[in-house]
Parts: sequence; structure tokens; C-alpha cells
Amino acid sequence: METLLSVIRQLQAISEPLENALRQTLRRHELPRRHWLLQPGQVSERIFFIEKGVARGYYLKEDREVTSWFMKESDFIISIVSFYSRQPAQEYIELLEDSVLWSITYDQLQRFYDAFPEFNKVGRLLTERYYLLSERRAQNLRMQSARERYTQLLADFPDSCRRLPLKYIASHLGLSPETVSRLRANIV
Repeated sequence: METLLSVIRQLQAISEPLENALRQTLRRHELPRRHWLLQPGQVSERIFFIEKGVARGYYLKEDREVTSWFMKESDFIISIVSFYSRQPAQEYIELLEDSVLWSITYDQLQRFYDAFPEFNKVGRLLTERYYLLSERRAQNLRMQSARERYTQLLADFPDSCRRLPLKYIASHLGLSPETVSRLRANIV
């Protein structure tokens, strides 16, 4: 939990009562690789923080998996549309490694916002951070070459080659596995 609290403190100084409430409320999960945190049709009930591990978000398009994102240690994971609209998800969230996560439910988060005004700033700053990340990913897919997209992934996730299966990297970048293999071979 200390890593999570450190990330929160980097965004906003928090009061002792808020920290104590977080310590009492946040739930720790130790889950195996290939565990789904969310599947289509379920309503996303929790925001997760990754203390250890890697996760991916993906959806099916014409029976083919399309990876939307990867998250690793010190990242938050959520199905934004499902969580905030309280509607069934259309995506999967899968753990790619044995993981340690911390979570808070939608209802708990709303109570924190009401009880601790300083926590609203944390929520806003995290929303801004992940919205910008999402926009950047969408722009990269539209505007960057395959090589540029792959180089950006390596910059964002330096150990991606070791931790992420090639087929998921290819899907995320909108490339074939063969193209990613060629890029790997040519980028030192």
C-alpha cells in the first residue's frame, strides 16, 4: 500500500484522516496471471492500482483480440466507460503476470469524494493523466509510422519485450507479429 499512497501524495498532499480511511478501505488482491478483472457484460465495480504485475485491456473485433492498453506497476486500471456510466463493459481486463493489486469500489470512491474534498483533486489529476495517455495513444495510431509506434512503446514500457507477448504488442500497435519481429531486430 505504501507505493499507492506515495503515488497519491505526489499528486496531492493528503490529510491523516484521509490516509487512515484509505488504509482501512482499500482492498489488497493477490491474483494469478490470466485472471480477468473484467469481462464484457459485467459492470466495472473497482478501480485497481498495480503494486506488482502487468495488465492489458482488450476487446474483440470480428473474433480477433485487439489490445487497447497495457498497464504496469504504479498504474491504475479501470474500464472508464463502464465504471463511470455504471453500464456493462464491452472490454476485457486481463492480468498478464501474477499480480498484487489494491482496489476501491465505485461507491467507496464516491463516499471519499464527499468526505474528503482534497481527494477530489487526486481524482481529477488521475483522470487528466489517463485521458491524456489515451489521447496520445489514439493519435500515435493515426499519425505515427510502425517504427515510431514501436519506439514509443519501448520508451513508455522499457521492459515490454520481456514482459509482454509479441502477439499482444502487435495487436496494440496495429501491426502483424512479423512486423514487430522485424522492428525488434532493427532497433537496438
